[in-house]
Amino acid sequence: MPRCGELTAHHYFGNDLPAERLFRGCQMAEKDKPWLFRTYAGHSTAEKSNALYRSNLAKGQTGLSVAFDLPTQTGYDSDHVLSRGEVGKVGVPVCHLGDMRALFEQIPLEQMNTSMTINATAPWLLSLYIAVAEEQGADVGKLQGTVQNDLIKEYLSRGTYICPPKPSLAMITDVAAYTRQHLPKWNPMNVCSYHLQEAGATPEQELAYALATAIAVLDDLKGKVPPESFPEMVGRISFFVNAGIRFVTEMCKMRAFTELWDEITRDRYGIEDPKYRRFRYGVQVNSLGLTEQQPENNVYRILLEMLAVTLSKNARARAVQLPAWNEALGLPRPWDQQWSLRMQQIVAYETDLLEYGDLFDGNLAVAAKVAELKEGARAELKLLDEMGGAIASIDYMKSRLVESNAARLNRIEANETVVVGVNRWQQGEPSPLVSGDGGIMVVDPAVEEDQVARLRAWREARDEAAVAAALAALRLAAQKGENIMPSSIAAAKAGVTTGEWAGVMRAVHGEYRGPTGVSASPSNRTEGLEPIREAVDAVSARLGRRLKFVVGKPGLDGHSNGAEQIAFRARDCGMDITYEGIRLTPEQIVARAQEEDAHVVGLSILSGSHLPLIEELMGRMREAGLGGVPVIVGGIIPDEDARRLLSMGVARVYTPKDFQLNTIMMDIVALVEPGAAAA
Repeated sequence: MPRCGELTAHHYFGNDLPAERLFRGCQMAEKDKPWLFRTYAGHSTAEKSNALYRSNLAKGQTGLSVAFDLPTQTGYDSDHVLSRGEVGKVGVPVCHLGDMRALFEQIPLEQMNTSMTINATAPWLLSLYIAVAEEQGADVGKLQGTVQNDLIKEYLSRGTYICPPKPSLAMITDVAAYTRQHLPKWNPMNVCSYHLQEAGATPEQELAYALATAIAVLDDLKGKVPPESFPEMVGRISFFVNAGIRFVTEMCKMRAFTELWDEITRDRYGIEDPKYRRFRYGVQVNSLGLTEQQPENNVYRILLEMLAVTLSKNARARAVQLPAWNEALGLPRPWDQQWSLRMQQIVAYETDLLEYGDLFDGNLAVAAKVAELKEGARAELKLLDEMGGAIASIDYMKSRLVESNAARLNRIEANETVVVGVNRWQQGEPSPLVSGDGGIMVVDPAVEEDQVARLRAWREARDEAAVAAALAALRLAAQKGENIMPSSIAAAKAGVTTGEWAGVMRAVHGEYRGPTGVSASPSNRTEGLEPIREAVDAVSARLGRRLKFVVGKPGLDGHSNGAEQIAFRARDCGMDITYEGIRLTPEQIVARAQEEDAHVVGLSILSGSHLPLIEELMGRMREAGLGGVPVIVGGIIPDEDARRLLSMGVARVYTPKDFQLNTIMMDIVALVEPGAAAA
């Protein structure tokens, strides 16, 4: 009898038994339990997000996945200058214990499995969660869930870091060491390769960079837990991955992850118990591949990507959260999230997937692809190890990701990679799904004012002496290198705010600006750009100096892929670029444009805060005497907002449908041509 998946041509044609009888041997006596069903959610306020969570749980969701807004992720209170326009946009604002209390009102945390997508402020948000659980009367030892808590990938892709890498690594392992003693069912760190793929990682890079991160964490954690407890802590490290549209390759990637992790934990760390070597992962499938054009096609993409992480039993996700079909357009509505939840439920309960063992064991094509991915990942891991590990290799990994993403976009532009509705079969019927309200949810601008008012009321009502004492104790613990979790929990209970907690970490450890991955020197991939380079040379000659392009990212949005690729291509086209990375104020961008005597300014915002931030920037441009300098804007921008931006004086607005970067480059040349109108 062949093992499951070994049904070759010989079995179909050279065996007396029919194939269906051979395959029947793979069927399990007892059906597998499904994975955790999650929906990544949070918006506006803690109260509104709480209502959404309770509604989703009533619809059959089995775990929570909390999305926090950018100020919360980057350690700012809702009334900080950098928070303007960002409050409640991409997640829920949580400034203090009162917000966390409201977020989980009527949700018994002792019975819940909660994933919190939080990194730089992970110790703080977990402290608030513990404090609320204690208020509910929960046994803290029974709390189940995960904090993502992966700072290394923040330097490479997502951008919500606060402090430099070494103290950030120490905070990751502080959380892990604390949970070992007090939260035995909690996953203290979720190695996140999701954003690596979003930043352009190849499967081999995604494998290697994620595993290198896990190695860095475990190497540091060994000094913080007793030797006899270390195997158990290895078993509690989980992963959060991405699954793209090439679902066979993605499925093989997950099998490679499983095998490599088993190999690393066994050979590098001497973990003997197989249960502690198990690769445990949750997944959100690829949002990067969702298209603004013909957005209904995204439903099929999401389903196929989910199959990559559910079909293979031996590499099946333990938790799945799916994006909504309209995330390339804006914030999903509750109905959109329900649709994605129903997709999971149909696969788990209506199909027979969970009735069988692994469908791919013994499959020669799968085995060969897995071996190829492992070989590539091992080679990259060896290089990182020779460079001193993940922390020492951040600049290198960032530059490799920018290069890989540029190559990916080049393939789409050249039609080597087909994206249906984008570079082929663009003609189609208008989508009825985006009629009426535009197919997305829009956060009320009044939400920010309301949140700020509640924050100020919280500060006025608390015991300032208790707050001061808690912050002093937190600062002392951080300065002495002690585990910051006990003092963080005490600070949460005293009424300290997110911005105050992060302010202590900034004061003790300093702030950090991550690498951009975009060097000043052109790459060796300038073929096909000759006509644009000639146009840039010609307009530069007429301007009397090299065309100067300042690229900026205002606000707290750390999704830097778009800005990086625009800067990367502009540089290769011969422009003189300035790109300083993420998290700049409009004031800083205008000052840089003035210092550099910019011919054009480009802005990239994906968080939905484009209207207030760009309105401020345009006003500052005029005040600085730069009203004649064209400003171009890119991001996830609804049509109505695009019209408002143009009315503010923005010269061009680009959205994900404008994937031809060379067209944008020629637009820039035309805009700065002496005598050209900026509108």
